[in-house]
Amino acid sequence: MSHGAFKLGVLKLGCIGAAPLLDLLLDERADREDIDTRAWTCGAKLDPQSCQGPTEGLLAWQPQLVILVSPNAALPGPAAARKAIAAAGIPLVVLSDGPSKKAFFKKNEEGKQVMNVPEGQGFMIFPADSMIGARREFLDPTEMSLFNADVIKVLAASGVLRLVQTTLDGLIDALRAGTPPSYPTLTVTADKAVTAGGFGNPYAAAKAYAALSLAETVSAVTADGCFKEQDPARYVTMVAAGHEMMRAAARLADEARELEKAADSLLRTPHAAAGGVLRKTRLDAKPG
Repeated sequence: MSHGAFKLGVLKLGCIGAAPLLDLLLDERADREDIDTRAWTCGAKLDPQSCQGPTEGLLAWQPQLVILVSPNAALPGPAAARKAIAAAGIPLVVLSDGPSKKAFFKKNEEGKQVMNVPEGQGFMIFPADSMIGARREFLDPTEMSLFNADVIKVLAASGVLRLVQTTLDGLIDALRAGTPPSYPTLTVTADKAVTAGGFGNPYAAAKAYAALSLAETVSAVTADGCFKEQDPARYVTMVAAGHEMMRAAARLADEARELEKAADSLLRTPHAAAGGVLRKTRLDAKPG
């Protein structure tokens, strides 16, 4: 770590598709001199006892910003971690899936949903990071890995992870400079993701939009298959269908990227060693 490097702590509680590579997005070549990133995880479980140890380890390191990534940040384990980080006065951004909305919104006196985010915190919710088909008859380690690989491809090729990159880069720059930071309060829709993707080919943008839209619908199928349907003859088919849908979404996302490559219009946004974000499209161009 360089002297004076910004300390970014990443807390992974359980797993969603965005989690495996999150701590690498801001230092993809491992050569940034201005940032030091450390990650803690409790593995697959989300209960308060499992989450406590990694949270305490992260707080002991005294990061300047924490990124918490988990399924359903409203559950007791992630909620306790959020409370502990807030009590320590450390800025926090939560990255989570669709069910996390109830952690950041509440009903007002008129019964309308209003945002409820403590000062010094933000969130990014990914509707396309859909629930896995967690039925024992269907889900084994291989199937789990393939599903998450498909989710990562959708999030990466469609612009979701680039939006995460640019949002966190901007927040870190503000915190380092001592200027009032703007914490994200985003539900990452297909529109927002495709805009961040910077597509030069309109057909590529359409395929990316289709990939995200299809990925978002997976949760409705897998949630019913995991929690509502009790007949194995039906729920196994339902969770398998959800995984086939995510596989189709990943193929669409891959096709979007291939169209950009064919036109030599693929946007790349690497980090410089000093921390700034560079841009290029032509493959043989120098990023600048």
